[in-house]
Amino acid sequence: MGKIFFISGKSSTGKDTIYKRLFEDKSLGFKKITMYTTRPMRAGESDGEEYFFVSNDEAKKHEHDGSIVEMRIYNTVYGPWKYYTRNDGQIDLDGNDNYLALGTIEAYVKYCEYFGKANVCPIYIEVDDGVRLGRALERERRQQKPQYREMCRRFIADDDDFSEENMKRCGIDRHFVNDNLEQCIEEIKTYIKENA
Repeated sequence: MGKIFFISGKSSTGKDTIYKRLFEDKSLGFKKITMYTTRPMRAGESDGEEYFFVSNDEAKKHEHDGSIVEMRIYNTVYGPWKYYTRNDGQIDLDGNDNYLALGTIEAYVKYCEYFGKANVCPIYIEVDDGVRLGRALERERRQQKPQYREMCRRFIADDDDFSEENMKRCGIDRHFVNDNLEQCIEEIKTYIKENA
């Protein structure tokens, strides 16, 4: 039976980089789960790679057809942005394939409810808050239209979303500290091989 390895963590912890590196490692043999979002595409992103970028109307159709596994709506300073996983045939745990997913703690809980907790392994990425803030600011500076207010909102919201209480409630007790990317990735690979 396959498993889903679920990466989560506060913003600017390196989740996307770690996700890409793990997915690219063919020895791990991950199948991809591409999520959906209504937020605007960032510089360097491609539709169908990081996300399926959809309109609000398309997202509403998916909500009404019952195909959504989990959805989060962020009330940003630019209006509501939806992020969601859709049961569109990408995930089949009856085989031997393992999957790599990325999302919030609440998304992790929904995955556990939908696919069964035994089939979903959490990978929580952690970084010092000062380092995270510096990374977030640098990333926004590179955008064609920086969204600094949204960056600040996300940074503050992360403290509530990823509180120790929420982590315990969800049964996430293993943390991977990303103060050295290569070392962090090697620790995660060991964890994956032990739990696949």
